[in-house]
Amino acid sequence: MSKIIYMDNGATTKVDEQVVKVMNEYHLNKYGNASSMHLMGQEAKEALDNAREVIRKKLNAKKIIFTSGGSESDNLAIKGVAYAAGKGHIITSKIEHPAVLRTCEALEKEGFSVSYLGVDKDGIIDLNELKKAIRKDTILVSIMTANNEIGTIEPIEEIGKICREKNIVFHTDAVQAFTKFQIDMKKMNIDLASISAHKLHGPKGVGVLAIGERDVKIKRLIDGGGHEFKLRAGTENVPGAVGFAEAVKLTSEKDSERMKRFRDKLIEGISKISDAKLNGHREKRLVNNVNFAFKGVEGEAIGGYLYNKGICTSTGSACSSLSLEPSHVLVAIGLDKGIANGSLRITLSRYTTEEEVNSVLEELPKVIKKLRGMSPLWR
Repeated sequence: MSKIIYMDNGATTKVDEQVVKVMNEYHLNKYGNASSMHLMGQEAKEALDNAREVIRKKLNAKKIIFTSGGSESDNLAIKGVAYAAGKGHIITSKIEHPAVLRTCEALEKEGFSVSYLGVDKDGIIDLNELKKAIRKDTILVSIMTANNEIGTIEPIEEIGKICREKNIVFHTDAVQAFTKFQIDMKKMNIDLASISAHKLHGPKGVGVLAIGERDVKIKRLIDGGGHEFKLRAGTENVPGAVGFAEAVKLTSEKDSERMKRFRDKLIEGISKISDAKLNGHREKRLVNNVNFAFKGVEGEAIGGYLYNKGICTSTGSACSSLSLEPSHVLVAIGLDKGIANGSLRITLSRYTTEEEVNSVLEELPKVIKKLRGMSPLWR
């Protein structure tokens, strides 16, 4: 294996060298505690505030709460709103990330009521079903901006409008979508949005819960000091916040256009393989996401053979890749278990090259042909 071709950027991304450089300054030289009153503390606080402002502007948010990542942000949003309300009804979808689904399931055990909306064959919720699901005691709607497995983008602006008209808090898990899809929290009536740095060439271990223009009552989950507007106690991760902001500044429309071109080239090429099914909406999908299901083969086997060729992909979400069960997302869009287990996710980044895309298009058909030749499932 001479060179690794990394095509699993939906799981995590390479940290940009400029991000590392900026972070190191706050690890090695400007390492004060942002809550300290002395010069080094105030220097750190200024950096933290500047990072907060970069991310706030990108989302058109009112307030930025730094967390340890997307999962914590989802928990703070959903449990925070639920605990502040004390009781009530929550609406989410069947294809959410486990950080949302498991959180909602935990709240059900505590007495909250949860409705799980179905999706169509492309993974898009039905707005009429959302309207029907709303009750007098509905306190929160949590629908992801774009799906982490199949890349489908949900009608977020329309959902926001419905929630605003009913005076219901709207949270969206935007971890996969942030910087790959334009999010304007004010325009889209988004009250809470979860994002994470490591999906856009930033560091692991830092995320954000962004708060929109409305004052939403949130009960904090971590007690202690008065950090993060008294919503998240703990010494601020200044290097992480600074690295997150730098990663945001380094994103560009040019990179998105390039990823979209490579995405479309992959979809066009892989579609030529017999019995290959594109999962997710063809157009309403993230610029860096390609997900196919192949009849007669196992996704794990495809990934293993590709890795032997130096190509890193996944069968779905890295957060649930150890499970032998078919993806809950693929089941929700109507795939039977046999073909759902034959899924492959390819996710691109700004570092992806055309040469790497061509290598995937050259090797993947060979792998599928070889596996089908050995498979009793293939006829």
